[in-house]
Amino acid sequence: MATLIPSLGTSGKRMTGGERRLAQRLIDKLEDDYLCWYDVPIGPKGSHPDFVVLNPRRGLLILEVKDWRLDTIQSADRASVTLLTNAGLRIDDNPLEQARQFAHLIVGLLERDPQLTVHEEGRYQNRLCFPWGYGAVLANITRKAIEGTDLGEVIHPDRVICQDEMFEWADPEQFQQRLWNMFTVGFKTLLSLPQIDRIRWHLFPEIRIRSDQLVLIDSPGTPQSVADTVPDLLKVMDLQQEQLARNLGEGHRIIHGVAGSGKTLILGYRCERLAPLMQKPILVLCYNRALAAKLWSAIKLKNLEQKVRVRTFHSWCLDQLRLYNVPVPPSGPEFYDATIESVIAAVERGQIPRAQYGAVMVDEGHDFKPEWLKIVTQMVDPSTNSLLVLYDDAQSIYDANRRPKFSFSSVGIQAQGRTTILRLNYRNTSEVLSVAYEFAKDFLTPAEAEEDGVPLVAPQSAGRRGPVPVLNQLASLEQEGDFIAKELTAINKKGWPWREMAVLFRAGFIGERTMQRLKAAGIPVHWMGDAEGKRAYVPSADSVKVMTMHSSKGLEFPVVAISGLDRMPFGDQHPGEEAKLLYVAMTRAMEMLLMTCSRETEFVKRIKEARSRAVA
Repeated sequence: MATLIPSLGTSGKRMTGGERRLAQRLIDKLEDDYLCWYDVPIGPKGSHPDFVVLNPRRGLLILEVKDWRLDTIQSADRASVTLLTNAGLRIDDNPLEQARQFAHLIVGLLERDPQLTVHEEGRYQNRLCFPWGYGAVLANITRKAIEGTDLGEVIHPDRVICQDEMFEWADPEQFQQRLWNMFTVGFKTLLSLPQIDRIRWHLFPEIRIRSDQLVLIDSPGTPQSVADTVPDLLKVMDLQQEQLARNLGEGHRIIHGVAGSGKTLILGYRCERLAPLMQKPILVLCYNRALAAKLWSAIKLKNLEQKVRVRTFHSWCLDQLRLYNVPVPPSGPEFYDATIESVIAAVERGQIPRAQYGAVMVDEGHDFKPEWLKIVTQMVDPSTNSLLVLYDDAQSIYDANRRPKFSFSSVGIQAQGRTTILRLNYRNTSEVLSVAYEFAKDFLTPAEAEEDGVPLVAPQSAGRRGPVPVLNQLASLEQEGDFIAKELTAINKKGWPWREMAVLFRAGFIGERTMQRLKAAGIPVHWMGDAEGKRAYVPSADSVKVMTMHSSKGLEFPVVAISGLDRMPFGDQHPGEEAKLLYVAMTRAMEMLLMTCSRETEFVKRIKEARSRAVA
């Protein structure tokens, strides 16, 4: 069974009858290693062929589908076809010529990549290293009918599939043979997974992932660095991510995904796709300010700030009270809880209106209490009914042990049949993920849940390799800071900019002492240990970000240092919750993870054991 992107359930509504039948035949009659894209924009100009079919052993095929009836065709040549319609005569493009032009456009894009071309001398040198072809599908005209006319002179019989060749009972081998006949050149090929990803990278700019953490989705036509022209596991959505991103249609959606599985990437894609379609604004909510700053930077770079609002949940609640003239609670330890309660009450009595947004998206939904999700759900306009919640219970670090279990339907989220689980971690190297998960796995027991419940998902590595995380025990917290400063300086001299580094801490005094040692070493630092520092966070500023473990949630940096490990569990905090917090902190590191301590504790022992298993 071939993979269709977007799925038939998502794209079927906008297909013609002939396109729908062809899509079903492609799914049913082709093997599992076939990938098929329907009406997906291609290349920097966003051209839209009907179907693109890719197989690692057969090559690439472009198909154009027409639902014409034979008696409506008045005349045809190699460029166009004149049709008799209820509105009179209409001239359409010859579908074979359409497919040919799309095919040559695609070939021109792919032949620029040396890893997709033939290097040996001969007739195919510098040509694609796999076959390609194109053809037409005449969904309502039989082969016999074509043979009784001169239509075959302008649409070559070997390059067309007819109505009677795509019935449900059609023989799979004969159906496939019709596709293979469309290749004028055939030779043995076997595309590797990296080559397939390169093809996808060139054809579909919207699924590219740039190394710059400010950009959630790459923009067509944006100048690329040399590194960005070479896609790897981190440079292009995997097929599940692409399928999921393109399938996000109407209704409520929930994505359960492990850390680094691309949930926020999919959120960014969703914003970009919905923004031109929505009359009302799009609301993106998260819990912590640092993540909100990162998301807002990305939205601004995509020029979506007129249509997309990014807020923390608490700041959004405060906005609502002020906008609709609801008294703001007095300052104090209960301020934020009282603010939320005021919003809930104001919505109930109609002072704050429901359905304010065309779409609502919740990043890091595991940080939201059930009553928060309930109020957020009511903000979605029923006419669009577009709600996306991203969730990972393994990263639930705010009062998780005291938070009641709940079902999504109990808070108004109707996502049955529209829930997806992402298990592959792309952010971290295998070494970083292995040490983090080995350390915390006793506290992260994978749990299955009914579709309406909250599962705990075990991460799986995508296989990227890197150095084993460093754990260094020193005499004092000041020496820990000096060690981190020395290591970060050495990494910077190797070409890594300061903005790609972060130092995480559990308690304020740890962060302050570490930051002092970094400053003493001449390292530019941005302190994010207080509200003012979080508000001033600019991801692109070339400085090392020093922040709490909690603030790091949702962020990622190539290089992460964690000081003061022996201070965890902190105070009287529950060891299990502290282990989850440290797991979140460690998985912020994309490439390198440095950890320090001043004494050996239970957590330090566990990390040492995890490192030993990773090295072995």
